[in-house]
Amino acid sequence: MQRHDRDDDNQREARAILERVRQETEPQIGGDLTRVILRTRDHFSASDVDQNDRVEVAGTRIGRLLGFVAFVLLAASLFAFLTRS
Repeated sequence: MQRHDRDDDNQREARAILERVRQETEPQIGGDLTRVILRTRDHFSASDVDQNDRVEVAGTRIGRLLGFVAFVLLAASLFAFLTRS
């Protein structure tokens, strides 16, 4: 039993060391950009809602897409307003 606990501790420590090495050697910009892209994809694909409820998934996707479209339209209208002479 004691050996099993020691093996678990060694594995936990090894994982922690590998994670630290990965964080230190990972390209700083590329890793963050990848994380942002993956989080954006997950957000718009509604991966955070109950996947068994198709109506909720579809509604969430539509709502998020419409929110994005509204943001783009508002940003474009602000840009047009500010650049008007």
